Order: sequence, then C-alpha cells, then structure tokens
Amino acid sequence: MARLLAFLLLPFAWLYDGVLAIRNWLYDAGWKRTETFAVPLLGVGNLRVGGTGKTPHVAWLVEELLCQGHRPAILSRGYGRRTRGPRLAGPTDSAATVGDEPWQYFEQFAARKVVVAVAEKRRLGVLLLLQTHPEITVIVLDDAYQHRAVQPALNVLLTEWARPFYHDWVLPAGRLRESRRGAGRADVVIITKCPPALPEVAQALVVQGVRRYSRAEVPVLFSMYEYGAPCLLPEPAEGPTVATKAATAAEPVPGPALLLTGIAQPGPLREYLENQGYIIRYHASFPDHHAFQPADLAALRAHWQPGWPIFTTEKDATRLLAAELREVRTGLPLYTIPVRVAFLGNGAAVLRQLLPGVPTPSV
Repeated sequence: MARLLAFLLLPFAWLYDGVLAIRNWLYDAGWKRTETFAVPLLGVGNLRVGGTGKTPHVAWLVEELLCQGHRPAILSRGYGRRTRGPRLAGPTDSAATVGDEPWQYFEQFAARKVVVAVAEKRRLGVLLLLQTHPEITVIVLDDAYQHRAVQPALNVLLTEWARPFYHDWVLPAGRLRESRRGAGRADVVIITKCPPALPEVAQALVVQGVRRYSRAEVPVLFSMYEYGAPCLLPEPAEGPTVATKAATAAEPVPGPALLLTGIAQPGPLREYLENQGYIIRYHASFPDHHAFQPADLAALRAHWQPGWPIFTTEKDATRLLAAELREVRTGLPLYTIPVRVAFLGNGAAVLRQLLPGVPTPSV
C-alpha cells in the first residue's frame, strides 16, 4: 500500500523536484546571491526530513572546535519557537522562545561561552552574532543544508544508515527535502546511527551508494550513538538546588519503565533501553518538536506505577520544563538519556582535519 501511494504521488514529487532544481541552478549560476563572511561557517544538515542526528553531531563539532582553541557559535532556525526574527539565546529564554534544540545547545555550552542564536534567515543571524560577539572565530549552522543564501566553508551532510538518502524519493512520494543530486554540494558525508560493529563490506556498499551522487573526493564517514547514564530531571517544586541532587541520583533499576518522546526517530533510544533490561510498558510517542500539553502528561501518568522510571530525551526535556507543565509533572520520575556521537574507524581524525584552523591573533 505504501509503495502504491508513493507511486501515485510521483508526479507531485517531480514537480517539487523541478522547482527546487531551478532554485539550486539559480544559486549555482550566480543569479541568486550566496554570501560569505569574515569567519568560516560550518553547515550541518540533511536531505531527508528530520531524524538524522543533527543535534549530537553539532555538539560533537562544537566540542572539537573548543578543544582546538576556537570561539564557536551556533546558529539555528529555532523551529517551533513562539518568537520571530534574529535572537540571541540568554538565561531568561526557554524552548518556547528559541526552540528546543537551540535551548539544549545553550544549556550544554553557555558555561563555556558558546553563543547560541536563532534566525529564520541565516544571513541575519550571522550578522547579529558577528556584531554582538566579534570574538567568534567560527559559526556552526544547524540544519542549514538547503539554506543557500549563506556559503559554508564546510558542508556536512548527514544520512541515516537505516534510511540512506539514495534509497529515498523527494516529497511527497518520499521524505527528501530535495533531490539526491543535492549530495553533490557536500564536503563530507556522515552515515549516522550505525551499528558499532558495522562490517567493512557493508560500509563499502554504503560508500558506493553515496558516490553515485557525491563528488569523488568527498570523505564518507560512519558514526554511531553512545548513550550516557540516566539523569533525573529536577522536581518543579524543588527549585534550582535540585541540579546537584539530580547529578548524584541513583540510576533506575532495570525493569518496567515508560518512554516519552517527541522526536522524529525514537526507535534507537527504545532499542537501547530494552537492551539495558528495561521493559517499556508504554511509549507515548509524539511528532518531532511536539509542544507537550498537561493532558499528555496526565495520560502518561495513567500508565505509570510508582517505582517505574519514565525515560525521555534531552531535547524533549527542554519542552517538559515549561511552566504550564509544572503541576502535572510533579511526582513523575523523568530521566533523560544523554546521547553523544562516536565515529567508526578513523572517522573522527578525518573530520578534525577538515575543520578550519584557529586564526592567529593580530598583534
């Protein structure tokens, strides 16, 4: 049935692809302006709609840039926020004002002086960052692969191992935002969410599929997720002192548990939890960037029994801390599972070599 529906939608996909092809040609031919800036931009994105692992890969890049001595900033669209226009994230913001992913970046990196901004038009966001923080040496663009009004010095294309772009079709027949030909703009392709022991022969087949659309010299790397220990979310009534308690809270015991997600691809997290011995009695799965409502948590509580942990993601936690959820969240043991990226083989070393060097301070 799904294949039949995709076949019926192909004419609309061809029309959509044609419009995007003209747009990309206008940029390639110089008829539409692409702007460069005094600092290098690193673009991280995908061809497919949602769920390829952009957030942890952006975090990996920022960590690496910090280690190399850069003063990085992060610029995102701020999808799902209730504000508009260019905006710098600050301590009085939230997922509602800057978006869940930018707020996650802010909480993760603000203490290390990484500036986070949001802007629908990335050019305006870059200008805001450079005007307000001239010390910035590099800007990481989150989810900007199709945003061609700015020119990245390094274009990082992500695609899932289980759903590679070369097996997909353009919307609405498939899930691609643009044609597979868009991979030709990538300076590095990362195959994400790989099994830790992915055989070399399987890697070679994936590289062969990517090479049909990428430039021949572009590296194809493989990454996987590494999950951290569960971290207990603070109780709403306990205030800011709970951060210390959460860090030292005992890990939940494997057994019955609930799962609450509002992300595009919750499957890998559920599989990880089940491999750790947790029995997911109920999974409240919502669309990506879902704005949790009191009724959502009330329904979750109806499936919960005392002693059962409730797992969620760091991204979802930014929305679960909303003030309107404070009362209904009280008493629910919500644990986040940190997600970090690791590379197979020498992938990390190859990617480090592609990053821009730290500029020499002027005398």
